[in-house]
Amino acid sequence: MLKRLATIALMCGSSAAAQDVKLISSAARSTMIDASLLRALEDTAAPQDYVAAARADYRRLLTALYAEGYYAGSISITIDGVEASNIAPLAAPGEITEVVITVLPGPQFKFGQVTITPLPPRTTISEDLGPRQDARSGAIRSAVSSSVRSWRDLGYAKASVAARSIVARHADAKLDVAVTLNPGPRLTFGALNVSGSETVSDDRIRQIAGLPVGNVYNPAELAAAERRLRRTGTFESVSLSESETVGPNDTLPVNAQLSDAKPRRIGFGLELSTIEGLTVSTFWLHRNLLGGAERLRVDAEIAGITGETGGTDYRLGGTFTRPATFGPDTEYFLSGEISREDEPEFLLDKISVETGFSRILSEDLTVRAGVGLLRAREETDIETREYTLLTLPLDATLDRRDSPASASQGYYIDLNATPFISTDGEIAGARMFGDTRGYLTLGEEERFTLAARGQIGSVLGAGITEAPADFLFYSGGGGTVRGQPYQSLGVDTLDGTETVTTGGTSFVGAQLEARFSVRENISLVGFYDIGHVGDTAIPGEAGDWHAGVGFGLRYETGIGPIRLDLGTQASGDDAGSDLQVYIGIGQAF
Repeated sequence: MLKRLATIALMCGSSAAAQDVKLISSAARSTMIDASLLRALEDTAAPQDYVAAARADYRRLLTALYAEGYYAGSISITIDGVEASNIAPLAAPGEITEVVITVLPGPQFKFGQVTITPLPPRTTISEDLGPRQDARSGAIRSAVSSSVRSWRDLGYAKASVAARSIVARHADAKLDVAVTLNPGPRLTFGALNVSGSETVSDDRIRQIAGLPVGNVYNPAELAAAERRLRRTGTFESVSLSESETVGPNDTLPVNAQLSDAKPRRIGFGLELSTIEGLTVSTFWLHRNLLGGAERLRVDAEIAGITGETGGTDYRLGGTFTRPATFGPDTEYFLSGEISREDEPEFLLDKISVETGFSRILSEDLTVRAGVGLLRAREETDIETREYTLLTLPLDATLDRRDSPASASQGYYIDLNATPFISTDGEIAGARMFGDTRGYLTLGEEERFTLAARGQIGSVLGAGITEAPADFLFYSGGGGTVRGQPYQSLGVDTLDGTETVTTGGTSFVGAQLEARFSVRENISLVGFYDIGHVGDTAIPGEAGDWHAGVGFGLRYETGIGPIRLDLGTQASGDDAGSDLQVYIGIGQAF
């Protein structure tokens, strides 16, 4: 026989239990196997299941042949010698002993004459539809879909396929394709019609969505408007859809269907370290405080409970944010905080307030600028002082991680600068800090992840004895170098005849992790951290280094991984002598 023959034989014993599957001939082999429902049946399938699967396989296998460019094929599926198409759906035999699928693929067709008209400006027919290319049906669908999508991107929202003709020339094994598109009129955005929300006014919803009414239609603008509404967190669901009919003057109304989320939320956090002690945190959130999707979040934290890092730290703060202020992508914020930090090298009581704006420049890039005022009382071994600072916090964040809670791919960059000056002019400078993180998952099963974090900081214009104590840098502990005691690395400063330890005016640190998933929810982690604190503004120029090493365990939950890390010193005279334990929720970085 000159024609190629593909046969899938399902040899069955009793109760139609499949015993053997054979595919003879390589024509469209993998595609046929993937398409067949018969092949996917389990051993416990009943005869009725085999009949139903066989009847469905005719269309599925024919579609699979078209996908590979075979347009002259024939398919036969017999159940104990009877063509499956002749067996009534409810008349399956009581027992099946043999099922045979026979496929005659015929020749593989090439593309002949291919036209898609009218094409969008500055576009051409894909090379996949060239005269020497296999006439795969997917290539046709892709080219047509791409052309329609290009018309829509140019403002022709109702672009569609007006007519199509697909002719198989069997004598030449060629496939001719002719598709006529109907771009329709070029449309502009019409009104945004709002429904579903009972707590946020329609005007505020339109402000937040920022749909550019009157501008030429663009599907990217529609998607952006939907993202802005979702980003508020005020709505349980958000759906923006185009009107089916074109409005007056070639406008396209858009319908927004929303449902309100529960207005209030409460959460908590817990972290334990053998040296730093227990940290307990909680927050309360109102998602729609004034009826315009404004958020109010109150945070409280107690840290250093039963720890060996000075005393207990307290913090109480609140943040009010209003979306769509001076534009749909600009958010106003007002925050305040009262805190006490009882650290080994200083005691700081502080009250601060900050206000400003954050702007989303793209889906993953946000910038933030504000002005702040803080009043502090600071006790160190050098002196006790009080001061009032005016600050100008600036921040930029680029977040391209696949998951902020437990990233496996992508990267994260956060850069901030805080110029400061005291009201009496005695303290002035700027604190700079950068935090970068990268993630790479290897292997087909994606079980091995490499994670790296780099930190760099500097205090400019103010020396160690002038800068606020909490603006200086220390190293050691969970946020910098695990395995080393909390804030164990600083700078020794001579105060008269006495040497005291303070923070440094520069910092460089790195954390490296190798994460390996041993089971679906359990991962093992090995880590190595290093840190450097210096007494000059140039990071790494002068000062000391230290390092920590260890391993950990992660257990994935619905709220993020539960983290257990065991670390010890990897440098210094005490290397390997102590074991630090860190327990928390979420990855270390």
